[in-house]
Amino acid sequence: MADRGERKRGGILRSTLCASGVGADKVSVSVMEGDSVTLNTGVQTNQQDDIKWYFKDIRIARITGDLSFICTDVQCNEGTERFRDRLKLDHQTGSLTITNTRNTDSGVYILEIINTGKTSENIFNISVRGVSAAERDEMKSVKEGESVTLDTRVIKNTNALMTWYFNDTLIAEITGDQSKICTDDQCKERFRDRLKLDHQTGSLTITNTTNTHSGEYKLQINSSRISIRRSFSVSVSIKTVPDSGVSSGAVAGICVVVLLVVAAAAAVIYYRHWKSTQAGQDGNGMGSDAQRALQVFGRISCCNSVHYPSGQALFRGGETPGAPTKRNKELELLRLPKGGGACDVNSQRPDGA
Repeated sequence: MADRGERKRGGILRSTLCASGVGADKVSVSVMEGDSVTLNTGVQTNQQDDIKWYFKDIRIARITGDLSFICTDVQCNEGTERFRDRLKLDHQTGSLTITNTRNTDSGVYILEIINTGKTSENIFNISVRGVSAAERDEMKSVKEGESVTLDTRVIKNTNALMTWYFNDTLIAEITGDQSKICTDDQCKERFRDRLKLDHQTGSLTITNTTNTHSGEYKLQINSSRISIRRSFSVSVSIKTVPDSGVSSGAVAGICVVVLLVVAAAAAVIYYRHWKSTQAGQDGNGMGSDAQRALQVFGRISCCNSVHYPSGQALFRGGETPGAPTKRNKELELLRLPKGGGACDVNSQRPDGA
């Protein structure tokens, strides 16, 4: 109750200031769930300053100039855990940062600065817009060669400075109608001719992406009283060969079948070649037998003055003329000439053949 009473005393003081014409500065800003927002005091603290932050009449943070007393949320208010681990105080300025904002953080924040007996107040009206889980994560996945746009989802304030960082390296900034892209060599090498800024919204587009562009991108929007930070995660995947739809097992089976067919074809060709060679060898052997038979019978004919009738065939022992054998067919081709003739014992055929 003491804290609530203290806040009420501040409210009475604020009404008195407005009535006397002193007034209080008021700043309104809209952010997305998940953003971080910093409420700037616009001053440098000294040992005489006592800075207090209130949200809906409840003190959520306090810092004294000599840093002898600092508290945020739970420390300031026992049992209050609305902002657990999400509030940060800048010890140099007293500025308050709310990280990972939620829609329940929407409302009026009051800054009260007491310095040597004088009190000043600033009012911040924060509106946190709910977004889907996909938008909150701001995860972008593209393939190499594609373009990706990191959308700020705001209309740029002419007095605001927008800066883009890649893995904490400044890559682009825009203020008013002026913009800069890649001012250092490392940035130029990585993003050469690939970055484009929208001068209406400050959105950043990366064209012809490569896997070296994967990483964390941060947007920071700074004004005199408010700073907003938003993170984007970009993943660029390498293009792969389109899937044929055939499993690796099926491919292996096809390869085995092809190899078997080739092997069978080779075996058939080899077998036919072998049969052809064997047939030729058999033919040559039969021909030699026929020639030897003719030589023998020729010698007998010459030595014993035996003459064979014209066209009579010679056969080996045990073979019958006209028998349907391959040997007989070959021997039928070796007939003596008509009328016989003188024999040359050193010749394979009778004279005149």
